[in-house]
Amino acid sequence: MPNGTSSPNRTAGVVGLGLIGGSIALALRDLGFVVGGADHDESQVDRALDSGIIDHRGLPADAELTVVATPVDAIPAGVRRALLETAGWVTDTGSVKGPIAEEASHERFVPSHPMAGSEQAGLEGARADLFRGAAWVITPTEITSDVAFAGMHELVVKLGADPVTLDPRSHDRMVATVSHVPHLTAATLMNVANRRSDEHLAMLRLAAGGFRDMTRIAAGSPDIWPPICLQNGEAIIEALDEVIGSLTSLKSAVAGGDVEAIRSELTTARAARVNLPAAVPLPPGLAEVRVRIKDQRGELAAITGLAAELDVNIFDLEIAHSAEGPTGVIVLLVDAEVSDVIRGGLLARGYRPSVRELS
Repeated sequence: MPNGTSSPNRTAGVVGLGLIGGSIALALRDLGFVVGGADHDESQVDRALDSGIIDHRGLPADAELTVVATPVDAIPAGVRRALLETAGWVTDTGSVKGPIAEEASHERFVPSHPMAGSEQAGLEGARADLFRGAAWVITPTEITSDVAFAGMHELVVKLGADPVTLDPRSHDRMVATVSHVPHLTAATLMNVANRRSDEHLAMLRLAAGGFRDMTRIAAGSPDIWPPICLQNGEAIIEALDEVIGSLTSLKSAVAGGDVEAIRSELTTARAARVNLPAAVPLPPGLAEVRVRIKDQRGELAAITGLAAELDVNIFDLEIAHSAEGPTGVIVLLVDAEVSDVIRGGLLARGYRPSVRELS
């Protein structure tokens, strides 16, 4: 896929035709792909065909890419199927990456996780723009090929998402805090309010904006969460312990009438919330960073991972292989204002980058 142009003859496959899989299928069709779909429930395939979400049943053998969008416990089997039945690179959409990366490791497999969702579940909620402005984490393994990684990065950009490269285990620790524990917390708060409504019938009628915003994600499908909790249990427990500890401290402050402790906790939280990054806009000035690398697996992932650590967004990338030997050049487009940051990071790791601002 790198540096290609969309064509009606390009093919792709999607395994798992729910909200995410259906949305990816629609987005791929908008990019000019002919999309085949598969699901363990054949009636889902029928519905996707009838709705125009996919073009045909099954995975095309010549698929340029295949996306496995099943629940996390079924992803390894789906990836193995895609690798066996298709010739292109394969990715998945699971919200846990470590176990999947280990169990389904292959040079053509690029584990990933789109951080997007909808209040509408299933194919009814599928839409082509679901990922626009969302973070999409790419977690290549040590044996993921640079060609597969570059194809995945380009796809994420074309879908309007913000690609972030992390190693699988770092991803799992982070999403435990920003995705998994919030869902469990929202479900717990919703259940507390529901139980208390048995005594106070008007309680849920008082659930206005704040409560509804906090508990919106509790309306998601409960079926996908037990496998997530089992596969990412260690990181979830660590984050839950921290949340419980903070709530216990806040409880003590309330019980003791410690106004300053309460205000301090809320002030810190407010400042952090205000500074949450929004979708990354295209900056007014771009810089081209060229990095000569050895033509070996993992170099591209290492460089994009470094950019993520330094909070430098990559707006586009290209691999230019050299005819003079086993080397190549990676070309990155970044915000000109932070080009020195990525340059310094690369120099510190032994690379010799060149930077040129684009007019």
